[in-house]
Amino acid sequence: MKDIKQLRTAPKATERIVQFGEGNFLRAFVDWMVDVMNKKIGFDASVVLVQPIAFGRVAALNEQDCMYTLTLKGITNGVASSEDILIESVSRGIDPFADFDAYMALATQPEIRFVVSNTTEAGIAHVASATKEQTPADGFPAKLTQFLFKRFEHFAGAADKGLIMFPCELIEKNAEKLRTIVLQYATEWALGEAFAAWVSSACSWHNTLVDRIVPGVPQDRPALEARVGYVDHSAVEAEPFHLWVIEADEAVQAEFPAPAAGLNLVYAKDLTPYRTRKVRILNGVHTMMTPIVYLGGVDTVGESFDHPVFSAFIKKVIVQEIIPTLDLSLEELNSFAASVEERFRNPYVSHAVLSISLNSVSKYKARVLPSVVRYATEKGALPQGLTYALAALIVFYKGNACDRTYNLSDDAAILTKFETLWHQKTLTLLSAEQLVAEFLSDTEIWDVLPADVEGLVSQTALYVDEILENGILASLPEIQ
Repeated sequence: MKDIKQLRTAPKATERIVQFGEGNFLRAFVDWMVDVMNKKIGFDASVVLVQPIAFGRVAALNEQDCMYTLTLKGITNGVASSEDILIESVSRGIDPFADFDAYMALATQPEIRFVVSNTTEAGIAHVASATKEQTPADGFPAKLTQFLFKRFEHFAGAADKGLIMFPCELIEKNAEKLRTIVLQYATEWALGEAFAAWVSSACSWHNTLVDRIVPGVPQDRPALEARVGYVDHSAVEAEPFHLWVIEADEAVQAEFPAPAAGLNLVYAKDLTPYRTRKVRILNGVHTMMTPIVYLGGVDTVGESFDHPVFSAFIKKVIVQEIIPTLDLSLEELNSFAASVEERFRNPYVSHAVLSISLNSVSKYKARVLPSVVRYATEKGALPQGLTYALAALIVFYKGNACDRTYNLSDDAAILTKFETLWHQKTLTLLSAEQLVAEFLSDTEIWDVLPADVEGLVSQTALYVDEILENGILASLPEIQ
């Protein structure tokens, strides 16, 4: 076996991109794009990974000199393809929890120009406990504020040392929300009006939309290593399809010329139509189906679409409950839905539904609840499939249900909330309706309270009881 650290084909490029997040998605999406740009158009940029939480992959990646294999598997224009690519665009990783000084030193590098991030939907949030003295501060926006303030001070507020922000978190107007929180910390931490002005004017903030299915690590790593001839503990798999939509002017487009490298990056004045279509159909369906099919005994997305009952249910939800809430043409929406199904059925990728369950509450809030609210508002009735999905989500957060026991991954406050609610339910201190009502009325969780949707609490509670008593398949509603 060869040593992966010895396989770089060229010297490391100039460190120009700071990336908050070292997970599978960004490495299979942004870092792959930078790798393509470097090799095809001489972009000369490398990525420095910053680990946004205390436990992550930075140490493992550094052991491999931040090189890893991306395997693209799927069907492109009806033709099956599989390709192993050695990604060389990442120069190093920094764990600010272990080496905060290195993190701050990164902010003083004059060539740094771009910031990308993917800290999940829950990541772009104001954390009240964050302080400027923490090393590092709690939460991604607070860490970014520390980074930007260090850069502002080091370069004496120079306008040309501002940064271009491409957050990839799947929330609406992700860059605008991130900027708002950074400015909130600037005020709370008394960082000064000059810094706030620099953040707003010298730095540019660009809403983005990302689209690529990244199931995670290869299911058969020995087979991969036999093909490539080296050991790789950080390999990742993805589908060939990719789309990155960024709201940006011509100046930013010139600085990040991904389309010139043949990449499907679209610069747009308004990404809203792209975002709504993708979030509600592709991501919304992922989030909607995950607790249902997992508690129903199915472990992967592909298996879900091979299952006659689940496949029919999911298709009906898309066609009858999600698409009617969207404003694009029916032809365009149906075409996109068909392409999504083809991607979900990708026989080369085993996408574990349990891996999709990370932060499912915030995902339901962002991806599914808007469809529920609009459907109920316009039709005067509840969308039965999406309501059932909410009930399955609540049961899923029990941690053991329908003869399955599994680990939950979400914000600590969410997990504590459910632990308390389900403990009270077990002790018969709460009925299902009381449990559902308390969860759907929690203003710390929801911006738009689901409990305000007429009938949603009682119908969700009814489904919760049916799932607990009869299981998923026996309680799945008929969608007319």
